[in-house]
Amino acid sequence: MNTESHEPNPRPRTWRRSFMPVCENIAEARRGARIVLASWAVPEDTTETVTLVISELATNAIRHARRPGRTVDVALTYDGAKTIEIEVADGSPYHPVRKPYDPDATSGRGLLLVEALSDAWEVREREFGKAVWARVLSG
Repeated sequence: MNTESHEPNPRPRTWRRSFMPVCENIAEARRGARIVLASWAVPEDTTETVTLVISELATNAIRHARRPGRTVDVALTYDGAKTIEIEVADGSPYHPVRKPYDPDATSGRGLLLVEALSDAWEVREREFGKAVWARVLSG
């Protein structure tokens, strides 16, 4: 008789929200993500990383890719174990570009942060616009 205990496979979870492309909704996206990540029992350090990535991607979408009649869509997918995928979609077909910045500048480092904080990231084409996707691994 096999008495070895096996935990059931973790269940993937997904959260999606659409926001009007206004600056106030960047904080709302972070807040919503924090609530759902806590309900999924994601460790606090990973939650901090995920919310920072969401903040940077949502800020870029709202500041640089806003289109009339289009929302900014934020999605999180958690595999139930250690991988969290983040997607921020907007109505613009133009891909984000890392640009040189002045060391004294107060903005312009968002994509550098996303690259540094995520395991992987890319731009994905959509029927209308694009989505910037990133993967964060929980410790």
